[in-house]
Amino acid sequence: MFNTLVVAGASRGIGLAVASHLALKSHRLLAVSRTLAPIGEWVSADLSSLSGVEKTAKAVGGDVLDALLYMGGTWETKAFTSEYNFEHCSDEDITRVIGVNLVAPIRLVKSLLPALRRSTNPKIIFMGALSGRDNFPSREVANSASKFGLRGVVHALREELRSQQISVTVINPGNVGTPEVLEDLAQNALLGGKAIPLNDLLSIIDCILSLSRETCLKEIDVAAMLGTGA
Repeated sequence: MFNTLVVAGASRGIGLAVASHLALKSHRLLAVSRTLAPIGEWVSADLSSLSGVEKTAKAVGGDVLDALLYMGGTWETKAFTSEYNFEHCSDEDITRVIGVNLVAPIRLVKSLLPALRRSTNPKIIFMGALSGRDNFPSREVANSASKFGLRGVVHALREELRSQQISVTVINPGNVGTPEVLEDLAQNALLGGKAIPLNDLLSIIDCILSLSRETCLKEIDVAAMLGTGA
């Protein structure tokens, strides 16, 4: 049983699935999101702002934080569809994507390090994407840049936190079979082919959380067997 867990982006999609999966395995699960999270203890916070990060750290307080799972993410308008066009992306779109996907997790880790140090086996898990890997044929510029950057964060934190034995992992999946993604694929409104079963992704997260403090998995790439571009 975990002490306290923080799941960022817990109101829908992968974040909601992860929060639901871990809620009964922890004494306290903080579900951080802008819109209402139906699982755990909801922390209403916009993590793209400093105030949202500070509100989350305050909610954790003096708890023993066993894991921070940053499952939140966003992308440009019409991303991953045939209608995406970089030239038509707004400056607001670009700033928002980089802020949520890259700046927010850096700030959140920094603010929660004291709580993570109190754990006997602390973990940080980021949700990246295959589009952040070398030579992946993704056209979404801001999203790809943010996911590439997230990999850089993991490599740097690995060195910075090595002596403290705080494990940092980024999972890089293709399409994940959340209800929203499966619906879009069924309507041919999403590129990328088949999706990774959601339970497979949850099993990977369970594996990371179960590892001893002597082991660090930095990156895990997860492609659908019949997905495209991987």
